Amino acid sequence: MRGFKDQKLDERLARAAEARQKALEKFRSRPAPDDPAVIARAAERKAVAEAREARDAERQVRKAKEAEERAARDAIEKAEREARERREAVEKVIRDSAEAAERKAERDRRYAARKTRQGGKK
Repeated sequence: MRGFKDQKLDERLARAAEARQKALEKFRSRPAPDDPAVIARAAERKAVAEAREARDAERQVRKAKEAEERAARDAIEKAEREARERREAVEKVIRDSAEAAERKAERDRRYAARKTRQGGKK
């Protein structure tokens, strides 16, 4: 059985020339740039590209708007949180001072009671 590599030189050259000829025919058979089908495909591609650009622009505008809304929402939440923290701090100070006043009043009451008990012993 003869192998693939046993071909004669002229057979290989003929096949190579035939392949080149087919490639050249394929290249020549392409439609010209002024062919209506080529122009229609180019116009279709251009319309698709413009539509894609328009969608991208809309998406960017939407993302920017969402980012602005998110930033505004975050700023409002931050302001509310800070106000709540300040209010809680003020309430804590008031509560602590009220507790301190209650402790002082209790201490004063005990002191007065002790003085009253000791008052008769002087």
